[in-house]
Amino acid sequence: MTMLPQETIRRKRNGERLAPAEIADFVRGLSDGSISEGQVAAFAMAVWFSGMGREETVALTLAMRDSGETLDWSAIGRPIADKHSTGGVGDNVSLMLAPIVAACGLAVPMISGRGLGHTGGTLDKLESIPGYNIQPSAAVFRKTVDEIGCAIIGQTANLAPADKRLYAIRDVTATVDSVPLITASILSKKLAAGLQSLVLDVKLGNGSFMSDAQEAEVLARSLVDVANGAGVRTSALLTDMNEPLADAAGNALEIDNCLAFLRGEKTGTRLETVVLAFAAEMLVAGGLADNPEQGEALARKALGSGAALERFGKMVHALGGPVDFVERSVDYLGRAPVILPVEAKRSGYLTACETRELGVAVIALGGGRSHPDDRIDHRVGFDALKPLGTRIEKGELIAFVHGAGQDAAEVARRRLHELYTIDDIEPVKRSPILAKIT
Repeated sequence: MTMLPQETIRRKRNGERLAPAEIADFVRGLSDGSISEGQVAAFAMAVWFSGMGREETVALTLAMRDSGETLDWSAIGRPIADKHSTGGVGDNVSLMLAPIVAACGLAVPMISGRGLGHTGGTLDKLESIPGYNIQPSAAVFRKTVDEIGCAIIGQTANLAPADKRLYAIRDVTATVDSVPLITASILSKKLAAGLQSLVLDVKLGNGSFMSDAQEAEVLARSLVDVANGAGVRTSALLTDMNEPLADAAGNALEIDNCLAFLRGEKTGTRLETVVLAFAAEMLVAGGLADNPEQGEALARKALGSGAALERFGKMVHALGGPVDFVERSVDYLGRAPVILPVEAKRSGYLTACETRELGVAVIALGGGRSHPDDRIDHRVGFDALKPLGTRIEKGELIAFVHGAGQDAAEVARRRLHELYTIDDIEPVKRSPILAKIT
């Protein structure tokens, strides 16, 4: 018997455990519109206050997954894998990771998102490439994954539509930061993509949505437990976001950074450490490596041979981009009309960065959205960013600003000076991989 939505809300408000069937009923009403916006908001607030147990969150995730289309990749004959990040600044890991692990034998149907708040979006970065279609037909998406091994696209309206409505209501009712609702939102879309394994990048630090280590670990544990409970082999890495991950922040600049990485020009960086760690995790989870060390060796081989770069170029072309994008990327990406150096005002060590504010500065340059309908200038941002711990002399370069106009670029240059701390004491260097959750 279908339970009245107000009874489900009342029971959750009172801290009672909901049965999978009543959660499924509520999500069905959420999808078909028979449950009002007020009832959805009340349910979200009840979950925010009372929480959900693991079984409840699994049931919510599966019901939201099943609210729309679910993809089946069984005909491909390769392990189906993906990775998800909770978002950061200069976090372009997905761009390199997908072609690396595809070159090693995984199939990666990666459904990504746009920028959210101060964080950059994978789709916005890819739209720097002329012709790249983030919403291909189902046939093109499937063919690209089948023939090339990876395709990075946007969410279709048919995947987890219940999440779209629930998220829109959470966004305006101060219930976004509920761990069960975050978990179900992320995983419902990932599970609808037909994955067999998933690796999660949960960011921690002043450039992430979570700056508290305990909160980040709670979210990572929830995601891992629920995804495994839903039948997808999943692990998570907690990674540091107290400075930009890449040495670039901005859409076209991060595509350029991706190509440099795939050409082997970013060895020894924090970015390399993170990309290879996730590649190793994915290859182990997909059954193509026995341990992380073997997985990392396979990833390095795919990079060193040029196979990963070749996959990236083929993916771009298969999804509408230029056939010679890799060879002529500078011509296709273009350059901002104003490029200004940011020079150190004193000698010392770079010891801290206000990472979130650096992401906001990219938006102020036009590289992100203040409103949903804003147009992005893909050319703008920062590059050649020096990592924390670097010894710098007065007048030495910290970064370059890429701006659409002189005034905006000058403002960004002054802002970048404010966002970096230079001190006399060398900071302790730490690995960007903080912990692993399985």
